[in-house]
Amino acid sequence: METILALAVVESDGTLGKPGLEAVTAAQEMARQMGQAALVIGLIGDNPQPAANQLAHCGAARFLAAAGPDFAVARYGTDAAAAEALARAAAATVVVAPGTARVNRFLPGVAHRLQGRADTHVTGLVSVEGKTAVTRWYYRQRMEAVLHRAARPWLIAVDPGCFAPWNGPAGQAALENVPLTVDDQLRRTRVLGVQEPAADAQTIRPEAGLLFVTGAGWTKKQADGQTHVKEAEIIILDFLKHTRASLGSSKSLVDLSGEGQQVLSFLTHLNQIGQTGSTPRHPKGLATCCHGEEPHAVGWRFISERRAVNLDPNCGWARGKADVLYVADAFAVMRKVNELLAAS
Repeated sequence: METILALAVVESDGTLGKPGLEAVTAAQEMARQMGQAALVIGLIGDNPQPAANQLAHCGAARFLAAAGPDFAVARYGTDAAAAEALARAAAATVVVAPGTARVNRFLPGVAHRLQGRADTHVTGLVSVEGKTAVTRWYYRQRMEAVLHRAARPWLIAVDPGCFAPWNGPAGQAALENVPLTVDDQLRRTRVLGVQEPAADAQTIRPEAGLLFVTGAGWTKKQADGQTHVKEAEIIILDFLKHTRASLGSSKSLVDLSGEGQQVLSFLTHLNQIGQTGSTPRHPKGLATCCHGEEPHAVGWRFISERRAVNLDPNCGWARGKADVLYVADAFAVMRKVNELLAAS
């Protein structure tokens, strides 16, 4: 019989965030597909009891934890040791974890320690000839593969946004602490603190309901024959401030500095989406000054509602990549949108 461990790292308040809850849903679905599989919850963090209570009625047979101040911060040594200990304590044959930056950093190493196999960026579960398999994308989200492994333990990291987060009543879970000795060797990396931008300067918001995509047209010459990059920055940042949207861009716009052109000062490679960047899964998306670049087309495949503003009616969006295309000047449109948002 298979034993499935839903592994997650708790937030600073002890609860599970959305990616962790999505991993629990994926583990439940895998347990159903595998028939008589047992579900075990494994939590890593300073005080994971609130997360265990959050999942009290998820159908898990056991709740395990690697708890203590040493596990409050992201550090490969302690995270990998905790995940290994939890997998061994659960006698897990399959481990399902959220594909966050923290988990993706240590999960392949844990698979090596357990003499198992790891698959990351998993986007779904399917049944093929009676066997449970996973799906994931290759070649910049152009090809979807279906994978099944006979090797055990099998460690799976699911991409955030691919499963519905588990939502059930809270309760009181009996949490078992897995004994784990943390010595100075595991503490070689010291976390001194967290640096983060001010709320108004934050442009990447994975949980935002809207993805706002800037195209290269914002930095090009406008109708008067001049560029208006500084004005573009003000318009875009005002829109982000009013809507709390997440900001995305194509590689072409991010890399313009290498061509000696003016760039939007707040854009970095972290804002890249699509073919050469991240794969966003926001409910809605709005592209402005776009030209139908392939990064937009590939990156937006997973967004439910896509709209675009562009002066060229023959651009790639006009040929069916957007659900709605507004043939208009993005500068004028977004200025008016900001006025309406400010008024409301």
